Amino acid sequence: MSWFESLILGLVQGLTEFLPISSSAHLRLTAVAFDWEDPGAAFTAVTQIGTEAAVIIYFRKDIARIVGAWFRSLTDRAARAEPDARMGWLVIVGSIPIGVLGLTLQDAIEGPFRDLRLIAVNLIVLGIVLGVADRLAMRDATGGRHRAVRERKTLDQLTVRDGLVYGLCQAMALVPGVSRSGATITGGLFLGYRREAAARYSFLLAIPAVVASGAYELTSIGEEGSHVRWGPTIFATVIAFGVGYAIIAWFMKYISTRSFMPFVWYRIVVGAVLLALIWFGVVEPHAGDDIGTGDETSQVEG
Repeated sequence: MSWFESLILGLVQGLTEFLPISSSAHLRLTAVAFDWEDPGAAFTAVTQIGTEAAVIIYFRKDIARIVGAWFRSLTDRAARAEPDARMGWLVIVGSIPIGVLGLTLQDAIEGPFRDLRLIAVNLIVLGIVLGVADRLAMRDATGGRHRAVRERKTLDQLTVRDGLVYGLCQAMALVPGVSRSGATITGGLFLGYRREAAARYSFLLAIPAVVASGAYELTSIGEEGSHVRWGPTIFATVIAFGVGYAIIAWFMKYISTRSFMPFVWYRIVVGAVLLALIWFGVVEPHAGDDIGTGDETSQVEG
């Protein structure tokens, strides 16, 4: 991997991690577009540490309160009723599904799940589901001729059941094209939470999973036979951190008053274009898998 590749991929990671459009899919598609080798699941996981560092800094006050309250709850029974302490426990509960499935499906995540046909379908399907969830949230907020405005839930009303549902939705993002934020925000909207509440818990819930995944994959960087090296990976991670911080600040303001529909249409269009390119033979489903591995035949035609 060249320094230029790491620059571009770091920018893509930072731009797409917090938007409901799938950063892992966009890293894969960027490599295909430039005729680069697939950066792989390990590179994706490690660069996500950069964007999660942006989350930690952006939500540092919330996280400090949650961590402090959680530790107090270990010894003080009364402290367990505090909203911040409950949030700490619910983040742990919500992280269980992705931890279990991530280890169970590791081989599929690094192989079959990166098929471009699967990515394209996931982009379209979750885009449609997110659109439906967004319309339901808008209907509750605006009411209508025969409907009263319905108050949506805040994070203070988060339950263990809802935390697990969020966690299951997050686990779907193990497949590129789903989107961690997209899946969890969609789940939150269907559960009746406000857009801001769904996004905030989504970002907090991602911290343990992403940091653990990145740490687990650290040993895969620079392995013999891998085109991914430490220098470019660290560079991409730093770029992802800077861009990601700007994006998360913008996104939290955006969703307080705006719809998710632009992201819905974007997902559908990108997925449809990708399927068309595959259908007409312009792009092979496994494009980039064998570039740089000794196979001189490119899997991207033209």
